[in-house]
Amino acid sequence: MGSQMMTVAPRFSVSDFVAVVNQVLETAVPVVEVEGEIAEFTMRQQKFVFFTLRDHESAVNCFMMAWQLRTPIEEGMRVVVRASAKLTAKGKFSLTVQEIKPLGAGHLKRSAELLKAKLAAEGLFDTERKRPLPPYPARVAIISSTQAAGYADFMKIAGERWGGVQFIVANVKVQGDGAADQAVRAIAHCNQLAEPPEVIVLIRGGGSAEDLASFNDECLVRAVAGSRVPVLTGIGHEVDESLCDLAADVRAATPSNAAQLLFPDKHEVRRQLALRLGSVAEVAQQQIAERRLRATMSQQAALEQWSQRVEIAMNAILSQQRMVAEYDPEMALRRGYAMISGDCQIGSIVKITTKDKIMKARIESSEKR
Repeated sequence: MGSQMMTVAPRFSVSDFVAVVNQVLETAVPVVEVEGEIAEFTMRQQKFVFFTLRDHESAVNCFMMAWQLRTPIEEGMRVVVRASAKLTAKGKFSLTVQEIKPLGAGHLKRSAELLKAKLAAEGLFDTERKRPLPPYPARVAIISSTQAAGYADFMKIAGERWGGVQFIVANVKVQGDGAADQAVRAIAHCNQLAEPPEVIVLIRGGGSAEDLASFNDECLVRAVAGSRVPVLTGIGHEVDESLCDLAADVRAATPSNAAQLLFPDKHEVRRQLALRLGSVAEVAQQQIAERRLRATMSQQAALEQWSQRVEIAMNAILSQQRMVAEYDPEMALRRGYAMISGDCQIGSIVKITTKDKIMKARIESSEKR
């Protein structure tokens, strides 16, 4: 009777048993988040990451691909992993990790320090890589949450300071799961536009270390550093420093400060233009006065030169007149001479002209002097 009441247990081969267990795990807990402390961390062939996740009572083995490790971790760091449970072919239970994030401000800071050292060694933060912002931007891309206060602050100050700007807005998450990936895709989109913006602005208001953690994501930091379009960041408060800030071409202290750095103050520009125009007018008037003076002086010099030439010419004419007068027969007659005209042969009648008379005479004799 007792044997009839015993439940018949299913019998599996080892492989079938592993498959059934994994099927049960996939159905019961397809994806879980587990908190714990990192231990026995190793990376093999720069491709595979192995570590143990433990607390004060238990431990579980974890595995993930190196490219999924977007935030550096080390032993002793408290983290939360997003993973699926699996029983391996060798009968070992493990978590296949999809994502890992440090927990707590201290561990987040330590993770950022490790990544900062790594990327700094690659030269991603070098000053020589930085590019200036456009002086008068007309086409600007904004990557932010349009519901965030930081976005509203930026747009308000931008409108007060400048105008005529075409904004390309990418509305993305600025914290939590998927935030970094959305920002990476937005940067790529801005770079691939047929008419790219003059600058990309990555902004987010203040928050806790956990809220700002996505701006220390390695993929996002590399996207900021690799953007063909200059990037301006305005993330958190003035005391907050993210790795995206270090990788950006220009870092603003806050979203509001980002608008101040990017857009000139139209009122100040008008004032400067008025001063320059006034200065230009003054210079032009001074130049006109100087040219008038030079023209007057040149005119006077030309008149003096021509006066000298006229005087010289007049003197020459007077001299020529005196010479002509010397050869004028009338002048000789006035001095008492007489002028004889006609054929000066013996027996010829000639005309004798004096100052007062005209006479006729016959030539009776002639001899050489």
